[in-house]
Amino acid sequence: MPATWQLQDAKSRFSELVDDALRDGPQVVTRRGEAVVVIVPIETWRKLAPERFDLKAWLRGGHLEGLDLSRDAGERADAVLP
Repeated sequence: MPATWQLQDAKSRFSELVDDALRDGPQVVTRRGEAVVVIVPIETWRKLAPERFDLKAWLRGGHLEGLDLSRDAGERADAVLP
């Protein structure tokens, strides 16, 4: 079970909190008795967090080849507002 830190202790002893996370694993920080965040080593975060989608790289990857984006000169694109 991860160690639990009250927010005021986590703030005043942040270096110790980070050292504990690196050595012992996830550290839970609470505010008003409720768990609000978890401090984890970056390696753990990278395993858990999904990769960010890179739209620019995706578009440059040729995924739009063969897609007809043309329209008639007389056509109008109306915006639909909620």
